[in-house]
Amino acid sequence: RDALGIFQKIGRQINNIDHLLSKKDFSKGRINTPIRFELEVLIKEQIYKYNLAFELPKNFSRIRILEENLLLDNEEIFTRKEAQVILYRQKSQSQFVVDWHLIALPLIHSPIEVDPLSIFKKFLSDMVLLLPIPSQIGGYAKEESLQLTLHADNFAEWLSGILTLYPAAYSLIYDYLKKGPMPDIQDFRGEREGKDSKNWKVTFSNEKEELSVDFESLSEGEKIYFICATLIAANKFYGPIFCFWDEPDNYILPSEIKHLITELKKSFNTSGQIWISSHDILTIEAFSSNNTFVLRRKSHIEPVRIKLLEEIKTYNVSDSVVIGDIFHE
Repeated sequence: RDALGIFQKIGRQINNIDHLLSKKDFSKGRINTPIRFELEVLIKEQIYKYNLAFELPKNFSRIRILEENLLLDNEEIFTRKEAQVILYRQKSQSQFVVDWHLIALPLIHSPIEVDPLSIFKKFLSDMVLLLPIPSQIGGYAKEESLQLTLHADNFAEWLSGILTLYPAAYSLIYDYLKKGPMPDIQDFRGEREGKDSKNWKVTFSNEKEELSVDFESLSEGEKIYFICATLIAANKFYGPIFCFWDEPDNYILPSEIKHLITELKKSFNTSGQIWISSHDILTIEAFSSNNTFVLRRKSHIEPVRIKLLEEIKTYNVSDSVVIGDIFHE
């Protein structure tokens, strides 16, 4: 997740290495060995490959760029060696210098939104990396945003941004909640407080009465349901989105896990992609063994090993997870 977070920050115009990496990120303190990041994504039937390498030369106090390049279907869009950047455009090329403590990608601008550079940067910017902390999620929005934070503490701003640009998303969010975990929901709305601020409220009702509460007062699980519903709407209306959700089964009832995972899979099978990490048996069993990876390591000194679940000989996944056999085979 941390590696994906670096790509996301680059897409969101954070390009100073000091805000991305530090000396402690070098594996086992080996500062003489470069750190490399590689990302390959399929967007609109075209393959983008983005590579970054960082180094900490001897007698240097700050990390610098060693290499950076972006390819589209194996054709170079730009390449970089230390400070020297070469940009390729329509059978011509231009060269310029970028401070070797700054990432070049956010600094290269295109006059059109359909340019490969713009498309790739939007993909990085729109990435959703999630490890929600419901206690930090309020309902007060001072602004609007299409960029959700890791802990979803700006959820109210994200919801406001989506519904302002895509009003039809309201029905999708409402239907998910009404037909699933909140059958008594009547509506949800952002009430104006001041010139640019909103306070989100949710109303529940039955045949006899109704109850309106601040979004902030919802339970931790109910906030997770709202995140799920809004993520599905975001993927449909301004996606396709790549999402990494760390332990989505936290805070919710076991009986609701299947519905949440099923709806996420349904949305992202149509467009976009979602990665889920989990230790929960119900979540693990919601996916087939040919797209479930098991991450294991024998000790803190040895590297993490990755293996497809279908390659692991086990007769019962549930028992193997509980006993721990699946992690030690």
